[in-house]
Amino acid sequence: MKTTTATIVLDPRVSNSLAGHFGSAINGAAIARKTSFLAKKMGNQIFAPNVEIVDDPHLVRGLGSRPFDGEGIAAQPMKLVEDGHLQCWLLNGATAAELGLSTNGRASRSGGTTSPGSTNLAILPGNISPADMIAGIDHGFYVTELIGQGVNMVSGDYSRGASGFWIENGELTYAVSEITIAGNLNEMFARLVPANDLAYRYRTNAPTLMIEDMTIAGT
Repeated sequence: MKTTTATIVLDPRVSNSLAGHFGSAINGAAIARKTSFLAKKMGNQIFAPNVEIVDDPHLVRGLGSRPFDGEGIAAQPMKLVEDGHLQCWLLNGATAAELGLSTNGRASRSGGTTSPGSTNLAILPGNISPADMIAGIDHGFYVTELIGQGVNMVSGDYSRGASGFWIENGELTYAVSEITIAGNLNEMFARLVPANDLAYRYRTNAPTLMIEDMTIAGT
């Protein structure tokens, strides 16, 4: 297909990678090292007003569920994003001290040291079904597979190989492969629309996600 700008829809099998990029960007270690594009965005609106993101260590049968973290601190559910606004970092004792904050029970132990990380992180579902989301798109790209690791966490620049199906007049039409989707995570987060099909299968989860005005690089 030709290079163009269009709306993309990320299948849940790949949308959780975008949630993972967000989790990495609010990791206290990256914030302390100033290697995150969100380092100065605490309290700012970075998503649309209806977007909510949580980290819940008490999720029943969650793969990351635990009563306390790797430093023995009680792990409590947290709203990471509320009404589109960034609320907190993921902190262990060391990164919290470095930033002049208090740990929020997100230490993961590896050997004799700990590092901050999420437990059961999820972008909460929206109000629209994936079918209705696709039906409202004149032309776009439904992504079923992402390839490569072309994400710069310092600048937020995003570029990954992808394959899936072209959307034309609200319907999936022909298969597409060997193309690249590109943008910047700051802008992608601001335009992100979640569908209502969230299912908890991994430690990081997201429903179907729609993002407008993505660059799709073809031939």
